[in-house]
Amino acid sequence: MTTLYKIKIIILLQTLSINITLSQREGVKIIQDERIENIIHEQSEISSKSTRQKINGFRIQLFFDSDKEKINVAKALFMANHKKIDTYITYKAPNFFLKAGDFRTRLEAEKVRSTIESLFPTSFVIKEKINLPRLKRKNSFEDEL
Repeated sequence: MTTLYKIKIIILLQTLSINITLSQREGVKIIQDERIENIIHEQSEISSKSTRQKINGFRIQLFFDSDKEKINVAKALFMANHKKIDTYITYKAPNFFLKAGDFRTRLEAEKVRSTIESLFPTSFVIKEKINLPRLKRKNSFEDEL
């Protein structure tokens, strides 16, 4: 190897070591378009309920009937008063079942059931596998401070 070639390699290695040292001091800054976060959130909402992790909990069985149209009317009635509580329709021959909520305790479920007792007098709390509670999203980093 020629001396000039050796000098070029030494200068290159020194430059790389300086760059690595400087990048370690400053840390990593991620610049991300906010649309990516929105897409991730939308995808998590769309994801199949069967892939979500389940835990033991309680739901309110609001109504059951063999006519799905009656179930849909009851669902709309419930959702008009409780928009933030998820509803679930299941079918077990010969009936459709309308259930609501993902409550960790029976007490939570009973509190909600007492508010809807006039609309759904035959409702009752059942023990069932429930979805994990949703995480509350913060709109910006400043909200966390």
